[in-house]
Amino acid sequence: MLKAIRHWWNQRQPSEEEDRAIFSRLVPSLPLLHGFDDHLRQRLFHRAREFLAAKTFEPAGGLTLKREQEMLVAIQAALPILELGIRWYRGWYAVILYPAEFVAPHSFADPSGVVHEGKRVLAGEAWDRGPMVLSWDDSAGGAYGEYRGNVVIHECAHKLDLLNGDPNGHPPLHSTMRLDDWSTAWSRAYADHSSRVAAGIDTWLDPYGAENAAEFFAVTSEAFFTEPRRLQGWYPRVYDQLKKFYRQDPLLRLG
Repeated sequence: MLKAIRHWWNQRQPSEEEDRAIFSRLVPSLPLLHGFDDHLRQRLFHRAREFLAAKTFEPAGGLTLKREQEMLVAIQAALPILELGIRWYRGWYAVILYPAEFVAPHSFADPSGVVHEGKRVLAGEAWDRGPMVLSWDDSAGGAYGEYRGNVVIHECAHKLDLLNGDPNGHPPLHSTMRLDDWSTAWSRAYADHSSRVAAGIDTWLDPYGAENAAEFFAVTSEAFFTEPRRLQGWYPRVYDQLKKFYRQDPLLRLG
């Protein structure tokens, strides 16, 4: 039965030529890919196709889903794992796309420890061993540079963080990386960012990063790929750690 399902799924997928044509139409207008040479574009294309083969895309909220939309999300999702491999997105299988921001249930504890149930309006959400849920408007807006940051990369960073258990801003580190270096760089930058947000000081980095260490890792991952010069200028040690973790240096691509 499993073989039959896989055969059916592979049969319904667009060919490599069809996907390459879509990829080629999208790439020139994506600020994320400025500085990519032909070799890197080819690597990203194949990584994006791996993502498309590994994940199912499920429309929600009345969205009509086209292959161009799937490819645009896959390109963004492939960027963080360009040098890591598709196995870093193991343990989950679906991307759910809403037309725009969506309402999700939310539990939170007040200072006295009482748990309350509520709802939040979100642009993206990553469930532990569950789907990645995205707003199409925000996914497209981030890709084309209409919004600061990138919700797809943000949620993918959460997925990487979850590989170590609870999200805490500490994904599995490579054997060549030192835990002390990671912890020191992150704790100092997070404290600085949080103090600025708490004081009401405008910050170029998304204030949502002050929520907790997991969100700080996600927003700095966004900035690593979308605003690398700013991140390197403000938090050079964090930039260096992300460079080692993602095994990429966006500043080198930009020249």
